[in-house]
Amino acid sequence: MLIVVQYLVVELDDLDLRILKVVQGDAKYPLDKLAQMLRAPKSTVSYRIRRLERSGIIKGYHAYVDPATLNLDYIVVTLVRTKYGRNYHNELGSRIANIPGVWGVYFVLGDIDFIVMARYRNREEFMSKYLEKIMSMPEIERSSTQVVVNVVKESPYTVL
Repeated sequence: MLIVVQYLVVELDDLDLRILKVVQGDAKYPLDKLAQMLRAPKSTVSYRIRRLERSGIIKGYHAYVDPATLNLDYIVVTLVRTKYGRNYHNELGSRIANIPGVWGVYFVLGDIDFIVMARYRNREEFMSKYLEKIMSMPEIERSSTQVVVNVVKESPYTVL
C-alpha cells in the first residue's frame, strides 16, 4: 500500500499494517510481545514504529476515555448550511470546533456544508453550550440537529 503523507511517500507493507492494527487497539502493548505476535525481530518492529511516527502516520498515543462514564451520553449530529464567503469553511469551521462539547467538524460537499458531532450531559447543557452558539452565528443559514438515541458502533480507530 502506497501512502502520501505531507508530501512524503511512504510504502506500507503487511507488517506495517499489522503493527498499526495492534497499536490502535493498545498503544501500550509491550514491544517484545508485539514482535513475538507478529513473528518479526524486536528491532524491526521498533524501527517500523519509529518510521510510522516520523512519517506522520502515527500522530500520537492517546487514552480512550469512555464518554458514558462521564455522563456525556447526550450525543448530537448537526447538519449545517452556511452562507458562502471568502475562506468561510476554515474560519467558521474553526469557530464551530471551539464550541465546548464539539468533538468532530467535517466540511462536506453537497446541500450542507458542515457535519458537527458533539456530546453533552443533557438537553439543557446542549442548548446552553451549543445550540445558542450555533444559532447566534450569522454565517449559518440553517441547521438541523439529530439527537442520537442509540450508539450501534463507535470506534476511535481507523479501520484496517
